[in-house]
Amino acid sequence: MTRREYRLIIITALIMCVPIVILAYKNKALVLQSAAYEWKDMKAIPNQKGERRDVFDSPTETLDKLELHITTLNPGDSSHAPHQHANEELLIIKEGNVSALVAGEWKQLGPGSVIYQAAYNLHSIRNTGSTRTTYYALQWRTEKTGK
Repeated sequence: MTRREYRLIIITALIMCVPIVILAYKNKALVLQSAAYEWKDMKAIPNQKGERRDVFDSPTETLDKLELHITTLNPGDSSHAPHQHANEELLIIKEGNVSALVAGEWKQLGPGSVIYQAAYNLHSIRNTGSTRTTYYALQWRTEKTGK
């Protein structure tokens, strides 16, 4: 091979690496960074059962996915029928009274209460009060969780 052919091979190999470097940079940029979120800046999206505020939904340095949303339920409404999924979930009741399906039992809970739902456990939450209830819902996914 001539010097010219070697140069062409090296230049071609370097050019082919550019997309890989760009993708690696973009994926790194998508990782959730430290931030503060103000209630007044979170857009409430109305729905049939109340409203929802999406805060973030992104991978982090250590998790495949970290998602936080805030749900406000009208009196008597449930966010969904009892269901289960691979993601673990943490709920923090901001205001109102709820009935939550936890480990096969319905628990009556009020403001400041915390609910942890393990992976694959049947769970649900219902507003049992006469006013709206709001709770923070945090879910995460890891390699163990799967897709």
